[in-house]
Amino acid sequence: MTHVLVVRLDNAGDVLLAGPAVRAVAGGAERVTLLCGPHGADAGRLLPGVDSVVQWSCPWIDPAPAPVGNEDVDRIIASVRELAPDRALVLTSFHQSPLPTALLLRLAGVPWIGAASEDYPGSLLDLRHRPRDGLHEVERALSLVEAAGYALPVGDDGRLAVRSQPHPRPPWSAEFVVLHPGASVPARAWPEHHWRDLARLLAERGARVVVTGGPGDCALTRGVAAAYGSGDVVDLGGRTSFAELAGVLRAASVVVAANTGPAHLAAAVGTPVVSLFAPTVPFERWRPWGVPVVALGRGDSPCRGTRVTECPFPGHPCLSGVSAADVVHALDSLAPRARTSHSFPGASADAPTLVRAIPGGIR
Repeated sequence: MTHVLVVRLDNAGDVLLAGPAVRAVAGGAERVTLLCGPHGADAGRLLPGVDSVVQWSCPWIDPAPAPVGNEDVDRIIASVRELAPDRALVLTSFHQSPLPTALLLRLAGVPWIGAASEDYPGSLLDLRHRPRDGLHEVERALSLVEAAGYALPVGDDGRLAVRSQPHPRPPWSAEFVVLHPGASVPARAWPEHHWRDLARLLAERGARVVVTGGPGDCALTRGVAAAYGSGDVVDLGGRTSFAELAGVLRAASVVVAANTGPAHLAAAVGTPVVSLFAPTVPFERWRPWGVPVVALGRGDSPCRGTRVTECPFPGHPCLSGVSAADVVHALDSLAPRARTSHSFPGASADAPTLVRAIPGGIR
Protein backbone atom coordinates (compact mmCIF):
# COMPACT_ATOMS: atom_id res chain seq x y z
CA MET A 1 0.00 0.00 0.00
CA THR A 2 1.22 3.51 -0.81
CA HIS A 3 0.87 7.18 -0.05
CA VAL A 4 -0.40 8.92 -3.19
CA LEU A 5 -0.36 12.65 -3.79
CA VAL A 6 -3.21 13.71 -6.10
CA VAL A 7 -2.78 17.18 -7.58
CA ARG A 8 -5.68 19.33 -8.83
CA LEU A 9 -4.73 23.01 -8.61
CA ASP A 10 -7.90 24.62 -9.96
CA ASN A 11 -11.20 25.98 -8.63
CA ALA A 12 -13.78 24.20 -6.48
CA GLY A 13 -15.75 22.82 -9.42
CA ASP A 14 -12.65 21.25 -10.97
CA VAL A 15 -11.74 19.65 -7.64
CA LEU A 16 -15.25 18.21 -7.28
CA LEU A 17 -15.02 16.75 -10.78
CA ALA A 18 -11.82 14.97 -9.70
CA GLY A 19 -13.74 13.21 -6.91
CA PRO A 20 -14.37 9.88 -8.66
CA ALA A 21 -10.69 9.64 -9.63
CA VAL A 22 -9.70 10.37 -6.03
CA ARG A 23 -11.97 7.59 -4.77
CA ALA A 24 -10.41 5.17 -7.27
CA VAL A 25 -6.94 6.05 -5.99
CA ALA A 26 -8.08 5.77 -2.38
CA GLY A 27 -9.30 2.24 -3.08
CA GLY A 28 -5.74 1.17 -3.88
CA ALA A 29 -3.68 3.38 -1.57
CA GLU A 30 -3.03 3.51 2.12
CA ARG A 31 -3.18 7.29 2.20
CA VAL A 32 -4.25 10.03 -0.22
CA THR A 33 -3.14 13.64 0.08
CA LEU A 34 -4.75 16.24 -2.18
CA LEU A 35 -2.65 19.18 -3.34
CA CYS A 36 -4.97 21.94 -4.51
CA GLY A 37 -5.24 25.70 -4.87
CA PRO A 38 -6.89 28.12 -2.42
CA HIS A 39 -10.09 28.21 -4.48
CA GLY A 40 -10.43 24.43 -4.38
CA ALA A 41 -9.36 23.59 -0.84
CA ASP A 42 -12.84 23.70 0.73
CA ALA A 43 -14.12 21.34 -1.96
CA GLY A 44 -11.11 19.08 -1.49
CA ARG A 45 -11.83 18.67 2.22
CA LEU A 46 -15.29 17.32 1.33
CA LEU A 47 -14.08 14.63 -1.07
CA PRO A 48 -14.43 11.04 0.13
CA GLY A 49 -11.06 9.31 0.03
CA VAL A 50 -8.98 12.38 0.86
CA ASP A 51 -6.99 11.99 4.08
CA SER A 52 -5.38 15.44 4.08
CA VAL A 53 -5.28 18.61 1.99
CA VAL A 54 -2.24 20.73 1.15
CA GLN A 55 -3.01 24.16 -0.27
CA TRP A 56 -0.82 26.05 -2.72
CA SER A 57 -1.55 28.95 -5.04
CA CYS A 58 0.07 27.74 -8.25
CA PRO A 59 1.29 30.65 -10.43
CA TRP A 60 0.58 28.82 -13.72
CA ILE A 61 -2.94 27.77 -12.68
CA ASP A 62 -4.40 30.39 -10.29
CA PRO A 63 -6.62 32.93 -12.09
CA ALA A 64 -4.96 35.86 -10.28
CA PRO A 65 -1.42 34.56 -9.77
CA ALA A 66 1.34 36.19 -7.81
CA PRO A 67 4.74 36.43 -9.50
CA VAL A 68 6.81 33.26 -9.46
CA GLY A 69 9.35 33.52 -6.64
CA ASN A 70 12.05 31.31 -5.19
CA GLU A 71 10.64 31.49 -1.66
CA ASP A 72 7.20 30.26 -2.63
CA VAL A 73 8.55 27.51 -4.89
CA ASP A 74 11.02 26.39 -2.23
CA ARG A 75 8.18 26.26 0.30
CA ILE A 76 5.98 23.92 -1.75
CA ILE A 77 8.96 21.71 -2.62
CA ALA A 78 9.78 21.43 1.08
CA SER A 79 6.15 20.64 1.93
CA VAL A 80 5.97 17.82 -0.61
CA ARG A 81 9.37 16.48 0.46
CA GLU A 82 8.10 16.32 4.04
CA LEU A 83 4.99 14.44 2.90
CA ALA A 84 7.23 11.93 1.11
CA PRO A 85 4.54 10.44 -1.15
CA ASP A 86 5.38 7.25 -3.00
CA ARG A 87 3.48 8.37 -6.07
CA ALA A 88 1.92 11.53 -7.51
CA LEU A 89 -0.84 11.91 -10.08
CA VAL A 90 -1.22 15.37 -11.62
CA LEU A 91 -4.79 15.97 -12.83
CA THR A 92 -5.23 18.66 -15.46
CA SER A 93 -7.78 19.85 -17.99
CA PHE A 94 -7.14 19.32 -21.69
CA HIS A 95 -5.68 22.83 -22.13
CA GLN A 96 -3.20 22.62 -19.23
CA SER A 97 0.30 21.19 -19.07
CA PRO A 98 1.25 19.09 -16.02
CA LEU A 99 4.98 19.47 -16.67
CA PRO A 100 5.78 22.56 -14.54
CA THR A 101 4.10 20.85 -11.58
CA ALA A 102 5.88 17.57 -12.36
CA LEU A 103 9.21 19.40 -12.29
CA LEU A 104 8.55 20.67 -8.77
CA LEU A 105 7.48 17.20 -7.65
CA ARG A 106 10.70 15.75 -9.04
CA LEU A 107 12.70 18.39 -7.17
CA ALA A 108 10.77 17.37 -4.04
CA GLY A 109 11.95 13.79 -4.51
CA VAL A 110 8.70 12.14 -5.62
CA PRO A 111 9.88 8.84 -7.15
CA TRP A 112 6.91 8.18 -9.48
CA ILE A 113 4.72 10.72 -11.28
CA GLY A 114 1.87 10.21 -13.73
CA ALA A 115 -0.05 12.76 -15.80
CA ALA A 116 -1.79 13.32 -19.11
CA SER A 117 0.58 15.11 -21.44
CA GLU A 118 0.70 15.80 -25.15
CA ASP A 119 4.12 17.41 -24.73
CA TYR A 120 7.28 15.32 -24.51
CA PRO A 121 7.92 14.97 -20.75
CA GLY A 122 11.49 13.70 -20.76
CA SER A 123 12.26 12.35 -17.30
CA LEU A 124 9.51 14.36 -15.60
CA LEU A 125 6.86 11.65 -15.94
CA ASP A 126 6.94 7.91 -15.33
CA LEU A 127 3.45 7.59 -16.83
CA ARG A 128 2.70 9.76 -19.85
CA HIS A 129 -1.00 9.24 -20.46
CA ARG A 130 -2.82 10.35 -23.60
CA PRO A 131 -6.57 10.37 -22.97
CA ARG A 132 -9.06 10.22 -25.77
CA ASP A 133 -10.08 13.65 -26.99
CA GLY A 134 -13.44 15.09 -25.93
CA LEU A 135 -13.78 13.29 -22.61
CA HIS A 136 -15.71 14.89 -19.78
CA GLU A 137 -13.40 16.11 -17.00
CA VAL A 138 -14.59 13.26 -14.77
CA GLU A 139 -13.78 10.70 -17.46
CA ARG A 140 -10.44 12.33 -18.26
CA ALA A 141 -9.30 12.12 -14.63
CA LEU A 142 -10.55 8.55 -14.29
CA SER A 143 -8.72 7.52 -17.46
CA LEU A 144 -5.44 8.73 -15.97
CA VAL A 145 -5.79 6.96 -12.64
CA GLU A 146 -6.96 3.79 -14.41
CA ALA A 147 -3.81 3.93 -16.55
CA ALA A 148 -1.89 4.16 -13.27
CA GLY A 149 -3.54 0.96 -12.04
CA TYR A 150 -6.45 2.27 -9.94
CA ALA A 151 -10.12 1.47 -10.37
CA LEU A 152 -13.33 2.60 -8.72
CA PRO A 153 -14.35 0.25 -5.90
CA VAL A 154 -17.06 -2.29 -6.60
CA GLY A 155 -20.43 -0.61 -6.20
CA ASP A 156 -19.09 2.92 -6.82
CA ASP A 157 -21.18 4.41 -9.64
CA GLY A 158 -18.58 7.06 -10.54
CA ARG A 159 -20.83 10.01 -9.77
CA LEU A 160 -19.71 13.06 -7.84
CA ALA A 161 -19.94 12.84 -4.07
CA VAL A 162 -19.07 14.76 -0.93
CA ARG A 163 -18.82 13.75 2.68
CA SER A 164 -21.90 14.41 4.76
CA GLN A 165 -21.39 17.57 6.78
CA PRO A 166 -23.40 19.40 9.43
CA HIS A 167 -25.37 22.13 7.74
CA PRO A 168 -27.98 24.75 8.59
CA ARG A 169 -31.53 23.53 8.83
CA PRO A 170 -33.12 23.97 5.38
CA PRO A 171 -35.40 27.02 5.22
CA TRP A 172 -38.47 24.85 4.65
CA SER A 173 -39.48 21.25 4.96
CA ALA A 174 -41.26 21.58 1.60
CA GLU A 175 -39.44 21.91 -1.73
CA PHE A 176 -37.57 25.02 -2.75
CA VAL A 177 -35.49 26.21 -5.71
CA VAL A 178 -31.95 27.55 -5.30
CA LEU A 179 -30.83 30.48 -7.44
CA HIS A 180 -27.05 30.95 -7.46
CA PRO A 181 -26.48 34.13 -9.51
CA GLY A 182 -22.73 34.51 -8.97
CA ALA A 183 -19.92 33.11 -11.13
CA SER A 184 -16.18 33.18 -10.51
CA VAL A 185 -15.60 33.96 -14.21
CA PRO A 186 -17.54 37.05 -15.41
CA ALA A 187 -17.81 35.75 -18.98
CA ARG A 188 -19.91 32.84 -17.67
CA ALA A 189 -22.37 34.99 -15.70
CA TRP A 190 -26.01 35.43 -16.69
CA PRO A 191 -26.90 39.16 -16.68
CA GLU A 192 -28.11 40.37 -13.30
CA HIS A 193 -31.36 41.84 -14.61
CA HIS A 194 -32.33 38.38 -15.89
CA TRP A 195 -31.84 36.94 -12.39
CA ARG A 196 -34.17 39.61 -11.03
CA ASP A 197 -36.72 38.83 -13.75
CA LEU A 198 -36.51 35.15 -12.82
CA ALA A 199 -37.07 35.92 -9.15
CA ARG A 200 -40.22 37.89 -10.04
CA LEU A 201 -41.55 35.09 -12.26
CA LEU A 202 -40.97 32.49 -9.55
CA ALA A 203 -42.73 34.72 -7.03
CA GLU A 204 -45.74 34.90 -9.35
CA ARG A 205 -45.83 31.10 -9.45
CA GLY A 206 -45.66 30.80 -5.67
CA ALA A 207 -42.36 28.91 -5.61
CA ARG A 208 -40.15 28.96 -2.55
CA VAL A 209 -36.68 30.32 -3.39
CA VAL A 210 -33.27 30.39 -1.70
CA VAL A 211 -30.64 32.71 -3.17
CA THR A 212 -27.05 31.64 -2.49
CA GLY A 213 -23.65 33.19 -3.09
CA GLY A 214 -20.17 33.67 -1.71
CA PRO A 215 -18.92 36.56 0.44
CA GLY A 216 -18.32 38.67 -2.65
CA ASP A 217 -21.83 38.12 -3.98
CA CYS A 218 -23.84 39.75 -1.20
CA ALA A 219 -24.96 42.81 -3.17
CA LEU A 220 -25.96 40.55 -6.08
CA THR A 221 -27.93 38.08 -3.97
CA ARG A 222 -29.59 40.89 -2.05
CA GLY A 223 -30.78 42.46 -5.31
CA VAL A 224 -32.11 39.17 -6.64
CA ALA A 225 -33.90 38.41 -3.38
CA ALA A 226 -35.40 41.91 -3.30
CA ALA A 227 -36.78 41.45 -6.82
CA TYR A 228 -38.72 38.44 -5.56
CA GLY A 229 -40.69 40.73 -3.29
CA SER A 230 -42.36 39.58 -0.09
CA GLY A 231 -42.98 35.92 0.47
CA ASP A 232 -41.03 32.70 0.42
CA VAL A 233 -37.47 33.79 -0.33
CA VAL A 234 -34.29 33.46 1.75
CA ASP A 235 -31.07 35.30 0.94
CA LEU A 236 -28.04 33.23 2.04
CA GLY A 237 -25.46 35.26 0.13
CA GLY A 238 -22.19 35.17 2.10
CA ARG A 239 -23.83 33.31 4.97
CA THR A 240 -22.75 29.71 4.39
CA SER A 241 -19.48 27.87 4.31
CA PHE A 242 -18.86 25.60 1.34
CA ALA A 243 -19.88 22.59 3.43
CA GLU A 244 -23.03 24.36 4.62
CA LEU A 245 -23.86 25.29 1.03
CA ALA A 246 -23.69 21.59 0.17
CA GLY A 247 -26.39 20.94 2.76
CA VAL A 248 -28.64 23.66 1.35
CA LEU A 249 -28.22 22.36 -2.20
CA ARG A 250 -28.90 18.80 -1.07
CA ALA A 251 -32.28 19.90 0.32
CA ALA A 252 -33.26 21.84 -2.82
CA SER A 253 -35.44 20.40 -5.59
CA VAL A 254 -33.35 22.06 -8.32
CA VAL A 255 -30.47 24.54 -8.60
CA VAL A 256 -30.19 27.30 -11.22
CA ALA A 257 -26.56 28.35 -11.76
CA ALA A 258 -23.96 29.27 -14.34
CA ASN A 259 -20.97 27.07 -15.16
CA THR A 260 -19.48 27.53 -11.72
CA GLY A 261 -18.51 25.50 -8.66
CA PRO A 262 -21.93 25.32 -6.96
CA ALA A 263 -23.41 23.71 -10.11
CA HIS A 264 -20.96 20.84 -9.59
CA LEU A 265 -21.60 20.87 -5.85
CA ALA A 266 -25.31 20.42 -6.63
CA ALA A 267 -24.41 17.43 -8.79
CA ALA A 268 -22.27 16.05 -5.96
CA VAL A 269 -25.30 16.03 -3.64
CA GLY A 270 -27.64 14.64 -6.30
CA THR A 271 -29.69 17.76 -7.08
CA PRO A 272 -30.81 18.51 -10.69
CA VAL A 273 -29.35 21.61 -12.34
CA VAL A 274 -30.54 24.24 -14.79
CA SER A 275 -27.17 25.26 -16.21
CA LEU A 276 -26.75 28.72 -17.75
CA PHE A 277 -23.76 27.60 -19.75
CA ALA A 278 -21.53 30.01 -21.66
CA PRO A 279 -19.71 28.04 -24.39
CA THR A 280 -16.30 29.53 -23.57
CA VAL A 281 -15.45 25.94 -22.62
CA PRO A 282 -17.10 22.82 -24.07
CA PHE A 283 -20.36 21.77 -22.44
CA GLU A 284 -19.46 18.14 -23.15
CA ARG A 285 -16.40 18.45 -20.89
CA TRP A 286 -17.79 20.51 -18.02
CA ARG A 287 -21.49 19.77 -17.73
CA PRO A 288 -22.79 18.89 -14.24
CA TRP A 289 -22.09 15.17 -13.97
CA GLY A 290 -24.51 12.40 -13.14
CA VAL A 291 -27.70 14.39 -12.45
CA PRO A 292 -30.59 15.62 -14.63
CA VAL A 293 -29.45 18.81 -16.39
CA VAL A 294 -31.07 21.37 -18.65
CA ALA A 295 -28.46 23.55 -20.36
CA LEU A 296 -29.34 27.03 -21.61
CA GLY A 297 -27.05 29.20 -23.67
CA ARG A 298 -26.14 30.00 -27.25
CA GLY A 299 -23.48 27.56 -28.35
CA ASP A 300 -22.75 29.25 -31.69
CA SER A 301 -21.69 32.51 -30.03
CA PRO A 302 -18.30 33.98 -31.04
CA CYS A 303 -16.90 33.18 -27.58
CA ARG A 304 -17.22 29.45 -28.26
CA GLY A 305 -14.09 27.61 -27.13
CA THR A 306 -12.11 30.78 -26.38
CA ARG A 307 -11.81 30.24 -22.60
CA VAL A 308 -12.10 34.01 -22.11
CA THR A 309 -12.78 35.22 -18.58
CA GLU A 310 -14.16 38.67 -19.54
CA CYS A 311 -16.64 38.73 -22.41
CA PRO A 312 -15.13 40.77 -25.30
CA PHE A 313 -18.29 40.74 -27.42
CA PRO A 314 -20.97 43.46 -27.19
CA GLY A 315 -24.12 42.39 -25.40
CA HIS A 316 -22.75 39.10 -24.00
CA PRO A 317 -24.51 37.17 -26.81
CA CYS A 318 -24.09 33.64 -25.48
CA LEU A 319 -26.28 34.20 -22.41
CA SER A 320 -28.09 37.53 -22.78
CA GLY A 321 -30.62 35.95 -25.14
CA VAL A 322 -31.68 33.43 -22.48
CA SER A 323 -34.76 34.87 -20.79
CA ALA A 324 -36.24 34.26 -17.37
CA ALA A 325 -39.14 32.54 -19.15
CA ASP A 326 -36.63 30.15 -20.75
CA VAL A 327 -35.36 29.20 -17.30
CA VAL A 328 -38.88 28.66 -15.98
CA HIS A 329 -39.56 26.40 -18.97
CA ALA A 330 -36.39 24.48 -18.11
CA LEU A 331 -37.57 24.13 -14.53
CA ASP A 332 -40.83 22.74 -15.83
CA SER A 333 -38.94 20.08 -17.78
CA LEU A 334 -37.14 18.77 -14.70
CA ALA A 335 -39.25 16.50 -12.54
CA PRO A 336 -38.81 17.45 -8.89
CA ARG A 337 -37.68 14.60 -6.67
CA ALA A 338 -40.71 15.06 -4.41
CA ARG A 339 -43.79 16.80 -5.76
CA THR A 340 -45.62 19.39 -3.64
CA SER A 341 -48.52 21.75 -4.21
CA HIS A 342 -46.27 24.50 -5.54
CA SER A 343 -44.17 22.28 -7.83
CA PHE A 344 -43.80 23.46 -11.38
CA PRO A 345 -46.83 22.33 -13.41
CA GLY A 346 -46.28 20.14 -16.40
CA ALA A 347 -43.10 18.47 -15.15
CA SER A 348 -42.58 14.93 -16.35
CA ALA A 349 -42.71 12.10 -13.88
CA ASP A 350 -39.38 10.79 -15.18
CA ALA A 351 -36.44 13.18 -14.90
CA PRO A 352 -34.06 13.02 -17.87
CA THR A 353 -30.44 12.04 -17.47
CA LEU A 354 -29.54 15.02 -19.65
CA VAL A 355 -31.77 17.52 -21.40
CA ARG A 356 -30.26 20.04 -23.78
CA ALA A 357 -32.66 22.93 -24.33
CA ILE A 358 -30.26 25.44 -25.80
CA PRO A 359 -31.22 28.45 -27.93
CA GLY A 360 -28.78 28.36 -30.84
CA GLY A 361 -27.51 24.96 -29.77
CA ILE A 362 -24.40 23.93 -27.89
CA ARG A 363 -22.41 21.94 -30.38
